[in-house]
Amino acid sequence: MLILPTPFTYCNSLTRYERWRTREVNIGGVPLGGNNPIRLQSMTTTDTLDTAATVAQTLRLVQVGCEYVRITAPSIKEAENLAHIKAELRRSGCQVPLVADIHFTPNAAEVAARIVEKVRINPGNYADKKKFEFISYDDAAYEAELERIRRRLLPLLRICKEYGTALRIGTNHGSLSDRIMSRYGDTPIGMVESALEFVRFCEAENFYDIVLSMKSSNVQVMVQAYRLLVQKMREENMNYPLHLGVTEAGDGEDGRIKSAAGIGTLLEDGIGDTVRVSLTEAPEAEIPVAAALVRRYSKRNPHNPIRPVVAAQQQYIHPFEHQRRKTHSIGKIGGEQVPTVVADFSKETLTHHSQLQSIGYTYQVDLDKWNIAEQAADFLFLGAADPALPFEIPGTLQKVVCFDTWKQAAQQSTCIPLLNISELLNTPHLWTTQYKWVMADDHILDENSETATAFWEALRQAQQHTVLVLRSDNTHQMAALRRICFELLERGIACPLIFNINYAYCSEADFALHSATDFGALLIDGLGDGIWIAAANAPRSIQNSTAFGILQATRTRISKTEYISCPSCGRTLFDLEETTAMIRARTQHLKGVKIGIMGCIVNGPGEMADADYGYVGSGVDKITLYRGKEVVKRSINSERAVDELIQLIREDGRWTDEG
Repeated sequence: MLILPTPFTYCNSLTRYERWRTREVNIGGVPLGGNNPIRLQSMTTTDTLDTAATVAQTLRLVQVGCEYVRITAPSIKEAENLAHIKAELRRSGCQVPLVADIHFTPNAAEVAARIVEKVRINPGNYADKKKFEFISYDDAAYEAELERIRRRLLPLLRICKEYGTALRIGTNHGSLSDRIMSRYGDTPIGMVESALEFVRFCEAENFYDIVLSMKSSNVQVMVQAYRLLVQKMREENMNYPLHLGVTEAGDGEDGRIKSAAGIGTLLEDGIGDTVRVSLTEAPEAEIPVAAALVRRYSKRNPHNPIRPVVAAQQQYIHPFEHQRRKTHSIGKIGGEQVPTVVADFSKETLTHHSQLQSIGYTYQVDLDKWNIAEQAADFLFLGAADPALPFEIPGTLQKVVCFDTWKQAAQQSTCIPLLNISELLNTPHLWTTQYKWVMADDHILDENSETATAFWEALRQAQQHTVLVLRSDNTHQMAALRRICFELLERGIACPLIFNINYAYCSEADFALHSATDFGALLIDGLGDGIWIAAANAPRSIQNSTAFGILQATRTRISKTEYISCPSCGRTLFDLEETTAMIRARTQHLKGVKIGIMGCIVNGPGEMADADYGYVGSGVDKITLYRGKEVVKRSINSERAVDELIQLIREDGRWTDEG
């Protein structure tokens, strides 16, 4: 276990929204960090040698709000063509700063640094080669390797200083070098040290125009790495701006939810200076998502005060490791069970079984049976409605009703009562006898009042039979909810906890992003045994799929196939959107299987990190298949590659036919 310093310093405050102020880095007249707004960026998908196409796509990106445009430069000839692209853009009146994306080719980086405003390098492959080998180093041998890398980096640093070019040192979880892996393992601290080694080389040369990133397709790892990077930078008196992103997030709803869970969690704590949402879609689709994530924080202050967390309480939550809060198991919630999902039907009268299709339950009349989807809600909140429904519901779906309704119910054992604070305090005879839910608002519990004191004592006595439903109206609601979790941990109260958040204020599009941010941040910190979403502007089917998508993205409950699909770029050797859709159509029923879909070897076995299977472009119309990080079949013709992938899954006994 990582030894945690107290207090944590990965953010300015756990209860007050405040951006961590980083140093300002000027990137082509669009400064990053400092007091500047959080910037938006994306990456072109065109062939870098196709000047006209790259210019046209760049202009489209700028039109939708992109502030930095990244372009791949896999070799010297692409790096040289950046000059033509830049010249055409400037002739058209477009002054957007350009960023060259470099993997494996220091000589291309040195060419690009004379042309563009920023160069991105990956410390895992700039001067190292990856063979997935464990190498045993003593300290002297390791220092010798560092000196070799420093000498390889020096020419680039000198060019950047001469031309005023900024440098992004972009660590990727899946492409850590064998050297780093051998010393630190496949860990967030390995990601951080990979970047900081390069930062120290830069500082030794008095070069400080640096931006850092810690990307991973695993949202938990991504968040932990960024937090740990800030912690380490503060310890070493560094404050470089941070580029946020979840790499290979995928497409559609999944890609948006996964990106929001990672990026949003960090933004909530004031971490991040620029955002790139990596979707397997046209790059123009990324900017509105990034803008929606960032826009939320322009109105975050002022928010209602939240009582500060004292340093001694911080030991209960581990920001650099995922450790779930330990709770009692009550029915099918809490303990070691996966987090549950609550479907809210309190504003709709249930009269027919077809109404439950939106939450994963389909009734077959001819067979008189229910089909239950993998993403089927666990609880049905009926509000004040009579729990005696006109049709039988599946035994896996439990009803929850308001306390007054429960008291009048003919069969109380068929439903769970939901009490408010006053009702709990006035029914001590139920504290240790009745399975119940209790709803509480954070602002009542986060004060030193007689009511709060009495509630905490009642909950302490009733915890073995009580699920706490916690909600907040604070603008900074994630932090307000997290604050109450500290209180639960401090008081040793281990009742299961459901978070109930209402998104009546936002559009359907923003709902998914905001909910993934709030619930994602809490789940990543190991908090919560259930999700209860309310969203007046989103259909119930979307509410349900979003809840399960958040659980999937945070890896707290797996209910479907996971696709680690990179966004396209100029290196891509096939149509990523089309191929991802094709693979998804044939494999999306494989619960828990992770499939990496990569356009080229740069985003190959390393970038796929923990994927079970990999589908990687290795040439024009050629695909290489991986099992984990091992090549299984090379250079398969693309027209039969999906069939070969499915055969590989069958051979491993992981294929199931769709039900």
